[in-house]
Amino acid sequence: MRNGILEYLFGEPGARAPEFTLQTFPDIFTPIWVASLVLLIGTVLLYNIRVRQLHRHEPLRSLQEWLLWTGLFTFGLILVGTVFRFYFLFILIFIVVGLITFVWVRFFRFPPLIAAYNEQLRRARATTQARTKVESTVRTRRSRGQRRRR
Repeated sequence: MRNGILEYLFGEPGARAPEFTLQTFPDIFTPIWVASLVLLIGTVLLYNIRVRQLHRHEPLRSLQEWLLWTGLFTFGLILVGTVFRFYFLFILIFIVVGLITFVWVRFFRFPPLIAAYNEQLRRARATTQARTKVESTVRTRRSRGQRRRR
């Protein structure tokens, strides 16, 4: 690192803030845009795979949609910022806000919804199992008649 952290974020006093280019940030420019591209492709692929697996479970599918759109915006903005030479401060803001959004969606927004959905599934299964047990122990007239004939 040639400059201090504040000089990387805001530029030298009296000068413009540094643009996020290979010349100004040679050590982190390529890893950031390559990771952003890989994570963008991974987000889209993961969404397609998981939505097909979870097509019957609405809250889990909604979670995947939230993660998809968060990933598209975050990683897309990082790629746009590298192509159009945004200031490094903006790239840093995109990364921080995107990561905070990912954490909020995954650990705060959807766990209560998924827990309520799991409770609903548990109740439905218990009701179905209770009906099945009762019906299997009750003999009908037809079943008695079939046993006598044999």
